[in-house]
Amino acid sequence: MVSLYLPLWPTERIRKKLGNVAPETPLALAGREGSRRVVMSADLAARKIGVTPGIPVAKAQALYPDLTIMDADPEGDRAGLEALALWFQRRIAPIVAVDISGGLPDGIVMDTTGTDHLHGGEPAMLETVVRRLADSGFTAKVTIAGTWGAAHALARYGRGRIVIVPDGGNPDALSGLPIEALRLPAAVIEGLRTLGISRIGKLAAMPRAPLTLRFGPELERRLDQAYGRIAEPILAVRPVDPVSVARNFAEPIGAAETIARYIGKLVPVLCEGLDARGDGIRLLDLLLHRVDSQTQTIRIATARPARDAKHLTRLLCEKIETIDPGYGIERMELVAVLAEPMEVRQRVSSLIEEEEADISGLIDTLANRVGGESLYRFAPVESDIPERSVCRVPALAPDDGTTWPAGWPRPTRLLPRPEPVQAMAELPDQPPIFFIWRGIRHRVRCADGPERVFGEWWQGDAELTIARDYFRIEDTAGDRFWVFREGDGEHGETGSQRWFMHGLFA
Repeated sequence: MVSLYLPLWPTERIRKKLGNVAPETPLALAGREGSRRVVMSADLAARKIGVTPGIPVAKAQALYPDLTIMDADPEGDRAGLEALALWFQRRIAPIVAVDISGGLPDGIVMDTTGTDHLHGGEPAMLETVVRRLADSGFTAKVTIAGTWGAAHALARYGRGRIVIVPDGGNPDALSGLPIEALRLPAAVIEGLRTLGISRIGKLAAMPRAPLTLRFGPELERRLDQAYGRIAEPILAVRPVDPVSVARNFAEPIGAAETIARYIGKLVPVLCEGLDARGDGIRLLDLLLHRVDSQTQTIRIATARPARDAKHLTRLLCEKIETIDPGYGIERMELVAVLAEPMEVRQRVSSLIEEEEADISGLIDTLANRVGGESLYRFAPVESDIPERSVCRVPALAPDDGTTWPAGWPRPTRLLPRPEPVQAMAELPDQPPIFFIWRGIRHRVRCADGPERVFGEWWQGDAELTIARDYFRIEDTAGDRFWVFREGDGEHGETGSQRWFMHGLFA
């Protein structure tokens, strides 16, 4: 299992609420522990000057006059984190939960097993997560490790904004961390420090029996969870009132044929529940709970709302080979993570009317094999600049009414970005006589143009004067190209007068 843990601090939002205080101003949240008012959480700037959770507020204010303190709102934090966890559940991984193991709802944990490749790998996935959270005003540190406990410890007490622990690297990564990283009660931490034990590595090397006798079983349980000796299940958040079905097994199952058979029994029941609501599946999770408290997941997505039991069963069964049943599966659960109202279509009612082909089944099959982001189509965008006039949309996304520019034809293949070419031409408005592109010389036989394209002045002052002259060119070998000159051929402020290749015609 791979756990991704995100401790979150909404520092930018707090600063705006306080009136856009300076970024270097230390911030802390205060709450009550019995009759005392103590610091519950502190941002990085506050921790650097010595403010730590648990310190009395009066002492913190006396020692650090520049410290800004706000009242903590654990219930509000939990509600906000649950909403954020649901967002991650729909976009990153199916098993996501709000972390309260440290006492406060101040982080998110998720199981990303088998999902990182859908986001370009683990580093790319983590960069995307941190960037999106920063855009929303959250400061986050993210850690991927083999266990929830290790990920929690490294995200809270390790160094680095993004940390990825390799397989089997938990002992080395944890050994130098303070014992507070183990999520132990304050009394246990105080007792260990009295004995001179301050680091996890030293604690892990000590005999277990005396520690358990003195501090109870919680100490060894947290150690075993961090090192992966015992499992720590993640209780995933669920959408409000989701459609779900489950089945418990008297004897654990593990054979692929058995798993497929029970998928075939659960999916029709789920579809009946969806039919009663008039909804169709867009995102469906199959959770397989093993006897060792580990959870295997299968996620499928559909291009359109669907509740065809045979189609959904086939999509799920195609991913059975990715399941590791371990010592057996004792519970199987289907959850409609995302369901949408299903459009009712009238069937063909005459002999002369042709039924519109439905390729949504093919799109779903391909998307669940190669990833939804790898399957798309191009749609027009209202822009005269060629590279801005096209965008990627989902394969079955509805048209928004925008059409391709009328008049001059566009190439079959538009290059991702214009590529410079060496060309000889008669200025100001003549096509090239020949050009060299990618090391190959092409002699022009005929050409059509120019088509002048101006910059979009509303995008910025830099585009007020720029211009391009596009030509459709056919060389002596019969190949056809789309090239342009940057500038109008006469005035230097309109462009560099260099030539570029921008597309290929069929």
